[in-house]
Amino acid sequence: MRVLVVEDDDALAEVVAEGLRDQGMAVDVAYDGLAAAAKLDVNAYHVVVLDRDLPGLHGDVLCQMVTERSERPMVLMLTAAGEPDERVSGLALGADDYLAKPFHFPELILRIQALARRRPDARPRTLRVAGIALDPVRRTAVRDGRRLELSVKEFAVLEALLRASPGFLSAELLLEQVWDENADSFTNTVIVTVGRLRRKLGDPPIIETVRGVGYRVA
Repeated sequence: MRVLVVEDDDALAEVVAEGLRDQGMAVDVAYDGLAAAAKLDVNAYHVVVLDRDLPGLHGDVLCQMVTERSERPMVLMLTAAGEPDERVSGLALGADDYLAKPFHFPELILRIQALARRRPDARPRTLRVAGIALDPVRRTAVRDGRRLELSVKEFAVLEALLRASPGFLSAELLLEQVWDENADSFTNTVIVTVGRLRRKLGDPPIIETVRGVGYRVA
């Protein structure tokens, strides 16, 4: 899952971003509305965590811009304006959820995961392909009854491949979905992670590689 955190408080933005990365999410950060709009034009996000009171371009305006897109991310407003009238006005702008500061971090994670599941193209909560059952919320993965002990990135790669199945994901798309905009596209990070994942999945092999195309769970 790829998330954009839009927050002008640098310290809070980094805390939120690192916490989400610890959950296996690919996270980009924008510290003002104009920077966020530029990132939204370049990258495809599943969820945007949006502060309302932003410099450059107000969060309300940015929210309306996002909701006008044909294929848009889900929007979670995360703001200090937590009064009922403020929540109503935020949701009226097109936000999909609203969480007031200060917040409980586990709740933020669950709300982001819930929003990702509500996307029109989202699959059921438990992904089941080729004998694998993966639950992104409980962060469990099982193959033919055998529990898989996966690292955060291995789990995220497997989730991305299962969501795309039976289609292929290129190494570039995996970098976008599992890592973030700072990932070096010239490294062998994807190859190494997929290799470790293959070994943990065991036999028979189910991750197919086609040179020049990418990877898929067949």
